[in-house]
Amino acid sequence: MRKIPADLVERYEAEGFWTSDTLADLLTRGLDAAPGTAFRVHSSVRPWEGTFRDVERTARRLAAGLRDRGVGPGSVVALQLPNWMEAAAVFWASAFLGAVVVPVVHFYGRKEVGYILDAVRPQVFVTAERFGHLEFQPDLCGHVPVVGVVGPGTGQLPYGERFEDLLAEEPLAAALPADPAAPALIAFTSGTTRDPKGVVHSHRTLAFETRQLAGRYPPDRGKQLTSAPVGHFIGMVNAFLIPVLDGSPVNLADTWDPGLALELMARDGLTVGGGAVYYMTSLLDHPDFTPGHLAHMKYAGLGGAAVPNAVTRRLADLGVTVFRAYGSTEHPSITASLYTAPEDKRLYTDGDALSGVEVRLAEDGEILSRGPDLCLGYTDPDLTARAFDGDGWYHTGDIGVLDADGYLTVTDRKSDVIIRGGENIGALEVEETLLDLPGVAEAAVVAAPDARLGEHAAAVVRLRAGSAEPTLDDLRAHFRAAGLARQKWPEELHVVDDFPRTASGKVQKFVLRRDIAARHSGE
Repeated sequence: MRKIPADLVERYEAEGFWTSDTLADLLTRGLDAAPGTAFRVHSSVRPWEGTFRDVERTARRLAAGLRDRGVGPGSVVALQLPNWMEAAAVFWASAFLGAVVVPVVHFYGRKEVGYILDAVRPQVFVTAERFGHLEFQPDLCGHVPVVGVVGPGTGQLPYGERFEDLLAEEPLAAALPADPAAPALIAFTSGTTRDPKGVVHSHRTLAFETRQLAGRYPPDRGKQLTSAPVGHFIGMVNAFLIPVLDGSPVNLADTWDPGLALELMARDGLTVGGGAVYYMTSLLDHPDFTPGHLAHMKYAGLGGAAVPNAVTRRLADLGVTVFRAYGSTEHPSITASLYTAPEDKRLYTDGDALSGVEVRLAEDGEILSRGPDLCLGYTDPDLTARAFDGDGWYHTGDIGVLDADGYLTVTDRKSDVIIRGGENIGALEVEETLLDLPGVAEAAVVAAPDARLGEHAAAVVRLRAGSAEPTLDDLRAHFRAAGLARQKWPEELHVVDDFPRTASGKVQKFVLRRDIAARHSGE
């Protein structure tokens, strides 16, 4: 782990950012305060309905069963589950035991799951027997002492135990003591790089993040529907920590289905309050969307990927209060705008530094950050050494600008720069222009090989339903009218039904670059 400068530790403790609370302390207080709060899973394969107290009892029975199997403070518990009740039970049980939880996105395949299990060597792995493309693969679990499987089957498993068999008769009465500065969670990045990076958070970094997020949400935001995978740690925080902190009901969906979301808005009064841009645009573009649904889309907190100005303007013109945020798995909340901030700041910047957070720009425009919710480092010490400096600054790899009021706008990633004939092209500017082209719902721009220039810009677009496919000539005319320099114009165009995505909805640009390069080489 990285060495956190002593003066930062002292300041975070003195200002109350870091406390003696563990995640178990937060959960225990919140669950005791609102035991009857509703907890629902909207699923075609594993629906569930109960209360916080019902889930807590399952979690405490699981904690007791795992304790009997030798699991305790510092043990590692991995889970790969959809947004089901059992995912909450595993997360809460791990917190009660003082164990380190490792969420794995439920649609990760053999390569990613095998890599993660080898990297963390868990004492426990809880997974689904089958869900979508996920299928329990016992040969990956040979070195895992305790394997629990969630599923409808009742027959004997070839390896491991049924989830129900891990539950003790008597629940764990009191949480086991844990060091709040110790690791509590290892979150693997969603794959914008080829191998996932294991990001380590402590009880106090996650507790601060939870309190900070909960405190910034609009008080009238409504009953939230959570479809972001809880295998992605920010989805887990939003689903299983923040609602407990403020006593709000939990409504989970195990797949992102905009038609179902619209139905739940109309039938149950649920709200979709943001996330990655894709969640909001897929609602607006769905054939079942009506102006009546806007009453359940009062706010849109957007982040997790680039936020195009065309989308924020579109939502604002519909009466939605939009506010943006910027962060990462390593540093979850770096900047954000309050929902009460001036509209131009909310729509067109990624906000200003959050409480306790410091932001500065390096000479090349790279964003550096540090704060109470910054992770402890990576499971790979070489990655830790490269990303964090001796003064506690995290080198994000993102490029940005700060305005006179201290509001940050992320303009690109270092890896998103296309170098055409020695001239740099920022992908984000080209993407913004593509989104103004009629019929384009989503766009990504990546570098394509060019025998003459080294690289050129390739546009990959997803169209709105019923829209005609644009041609490369249409793009050229559009970019000419927009006034962008010719070297920034895309020189090839690919239309896709959807993009390869990470757990948080980000477009996996390395996959697009790889596929386009393969086409150029004739593979």
